[in-house]
Amino acid sequence: MRPALHLHVAYAALRFRHLEWFHDHVRIEHMLFDGAPVPSGGVIRPDLSRPGFGLAFKRQDAAAV
Repeated sequence: MRPALHLHVAYAALRFRHLEWFHDHVRIEHMLFDGAPVPSGGVIRPDLSRPGFGLAFKRQDAAAV
């Protein structure tokens, strides 16, 4: 869950510029969590309408893995 968790810290940092984006981490985030960030125009932003990190664990999907 690297991009989803690091996104909020990076968003709070004044001089943050790059976030490592590993396809396998992102794939797993989307498999197991609702609300994982999706890039738009090469940029990801937190969904400020969701509480906390904005992630909801998909228990049924995780049980199948």
